[in-house]
Amino acid sequence: MMNPFEKDVLTTGEVAKVCNVAARTVSKWFDSGQIEGYRIPGSKDRRIPVQALLNFMQEHGIPFDGQMSGNTRVLIVDCDEEVCSTLQRVFNDQTEYVVQSCSNPFSAGVECERFRPHVMLFDLSFCGDDYTSFTKGLRNGDDMQATKIIAMSGHLTDGQITRLTCSGFDGVLRKPFTVRQVIDSIENAVAVVC
Repeated sequence: MMNPFEKDVLTTGEVAKVCNVAARTVSKWFDSGQIEGYRIPGSKDRRIPVQALLNFMQEHGIPFDGQMSGNTRVLIVDCDEEVCSTLQRVFNDQTEYVVQSCSNPFSAGVECERFRPHVMLFDLSFCGDDYTSFTKGLRNGDDMQATKIIAMSGHLTDGQITRLTCSGFDGVLRKPFTVRQVIDSIENAVAVVC
């Protein structure tokens, strides 16, 4: 398999970015022997050869789409098919994003496992009013800790927007929104270093 990376060995942080998981998840994979690598002598730092990473990703069904190019992976979760298809079409035309969409939270969970999005655009009609429980529940698994979640809704007051950002959402979009607003909120979310 061809090496899509500029170097042959990666840090746990770099591997975490590629797989869209927390760095400590990569450390667990390393310590349990699931992913091959080595420690730098006299240090606790771990290094993972690119070939070991590629093998690991293939074995565990972690998709290569977007990962290799470093493109931002966006998952759209909205029951409105028109919103999903319009956003998908716009992203394909105007950005380098790798995009998936689904119309309910269950398929979103399955898609998160497979696709490992950097950003999730999430229609609030799915989660009720307990925003904090929702975001905590979503980020509970190691797979989703690094994912940025942007809430979307057509019925938001300024107070609700403040509550959403305090509850763990990384951004809020009030429908109807412009393409520029969506792209800006995705760019702002992924620009935040966690």
